[in-house]
Amino acid sequence: MTELGNRLKEARLAKDMSLDDLQKVTKIQKRYLVGIEEGDYSMMPGKFYVRAFIKQYAEAVGIEPEEIFEQYKNDIPAQMNDDIPEKLSRVQSRKDLSGRTSKLFDILPKILIGVFIVGLIAVLYNFLGAKDQADKEEKPSDLTDEQTVIEESENLAENKKDESAEKKEESADKDANDVNEKDKDQETEEAPKQEVAVVQSSGNETVYELKNADKFELEVLSTGETWVNIKNGKGDSLFQGMLTADGTKSQKVDFSKETEASIVVGNSTQTEIYVNGEKIEYKVPPSKSVRQDITIKYAPKTE
Repeated sequence: MTELGNRLKEARLAKDMSLDDLQKVTKIQKRYLVGIEEGDYSMMPGKFYVRAFIKQYAEAVGIEPEEIFEQYKNDIPAQMNDDIPEKLSRVQSRKDLSGRTSKLFDILPKILIGVFIVGLIAVLYNFLGAKDQADKEEKPSDLTDEQTVIEESENLAENKKDESAEKKEESADKDANDVNEKDKDQETEEAPKQEVAVVQSSGNETVYELKNADKFELEVLSTGETWVNIKNGKGDSLFQGMLTADGTKSQKVDFSKETEASIVVGNSTQTEIYVNGEKIEYKVPPSKSVRQDITIKYAPKTE
């Protein structure tokens, strides 16, 4: 059993909840709840279901799920990561600007040629300097535009990642609820029906056995007038007296904590016996034996 399982189980017991109570609240099948407490996730449908079930369990016992996921993240299987587009690499390109050099003519011996050359150099220098300055001013603008496109691409990738994660979690919760409902339907279909069967009969004495029942509520009802005596397995009388259609018509006794009930019926032709709302037929017809001694043995249904 993991620390996470112990933490959840202690919280459940602190709320005085059984696994059956927790199953009714969370709609999670009991075997999955046991697996969570024991740290055995092998029977779970998938990793998403593990997180979804732990979240429902924690909420049901009053624990904040995010606290559980953070504190026991090493005990909980991680969710499958979405394929995240790789971030675009930042590209920075700078053109190497090389200054152009001009070759200066050698000073001509003649003064006129020298003046011409100096003037030509001055013109070329001003022209090239202006062009170089213009290139430098345009470059930051181009770089800014390129960085803006890259940043917008990164933001778009992050948004797609968040949307994909949210859809994945919603799908996991929906699938978990579908699994819970399906398991619940299967349990309902497989649950055996209550059965009251005759195991022994001799004379006016009949022994029945109550099977597949989680409670034992007995009702003796008179359709006319009859005398009855209702006792438990120890022989203690829980009711003894007359039942009449216009007076005390019926008597109900809860034998859920008992293993046996005995009913002595003085007038079976006008007496009906019900177990958990189901009418019991007399093995011996009332027309052949007015008095009937009925014994019903009960063993509570186990999980």
